[in-house]
Amino acid sequence: MQLGMVGLGKMGANMTTRLLRGGHAMVVFDRDPAAVDSLLDDGATGAASLELLIAALAVPRAVWVMVPSGDATDSTIASLSALLATGDTIIDGGNSNYKDSIRRSELLAAQGI
Repeated sequence: MQLGMVGLGKMGANMTTRLLRGGHAMVVFDRDPAAVDSLLDDGATGAASLELLIAALAVPRAVWVMVPSGDATDSTIASLSALLATGDTIIDGGNSNYKDSIRRSELLAAQGI
């Protein structure tokens, strides 16, 4: 399976490493280029922007978001929703409040994502 991972802090980087070891193809993005670079030797494909991450994924795309809860998650998901299409999937893997996750899900469902 191919996945995009946005957010390569401790949790996102460790999850990416485990998925790569499990044989999954990973395209990764973080606002810190060094975090992206640290996973290239493990087999991840790096992306310098959300746009490039989306372009590197095969349709239908699955993007796992591992950024801090609150505004960071809201803005990341809003940016991704403008780039994705019907049938694509966003996975909010952070520690968001379930009410925020429900709200985001309803907004994305209206877009077919």
